[in-house]
Amino acid sequence: MFTGIVETLGRIVAIEKEGTNVHYTIKSNFTNELKIDQSVAHNGVCLTVVAINNDEYTVTAIQETLDKTTLSNFKINDLVNLERGMKLGDRLDGHIVQGHVDQIGKCVTIKEENGSWIYTFKYDESLGNVTIEKGSITVNGTSLTVVNSKNNEFSVAIIPYTYENTIFKYLKTGDIINLEFDVIGKYVARLHKRN
Repeated sequence: MFTGIVETLGRIVAIEKEGTNVHYTIKSNFTNELKIDQSVAHNGVCLTVVAINNDEYTVTAIQETLDKTTLSNFKINDLVNLERGMKLGDRLDGHIVQGHVDQIGKCVTIKEENGSWIYTFKYDESLGNVTIEKGSITVNGTSLTVVNSKNNEFSVAIIPYTYENTIFKYLKTGDIINLEFDVIGKYVARLHKRN
């Protein structure tokens, strides 16, 4: 379980294929606090730490994860949003995030507005996911509030702090991103579909 509040950025330093699995080694400023078998969200994708070496750690992605997320696009030196699993009793500053990406989306516009940025994303609505105005959405592991909701498109406003401390400042129009829709909204949509 995560909150969508990005702790730090990590840098991919190695990518190794083994069968259909891919091992990613990440350099991070919190590696010394990690332990084997711990969950860490990488651009919103929950992966398990399988090895630690000094300030680098390794996680493994299976084919299912590679097929449904942007992880297969990762390259050496890419920066990724990182968040460790939340501690029981901590404040929930973002929203309830599972680290299970629902689908990918595409950045279609970026507009600067006097010190903040409006990012608009499109996604395949046929998969049944929805956003609502002022609802929560996770984009590349970052908990955000929807400011403009349409059937297959939504926008979010990015404040300077988020822009500087996540990979949003590197995002470009046309980039593919990971989306995790609000878990409560997913249950409501599923129940509504049954009736």
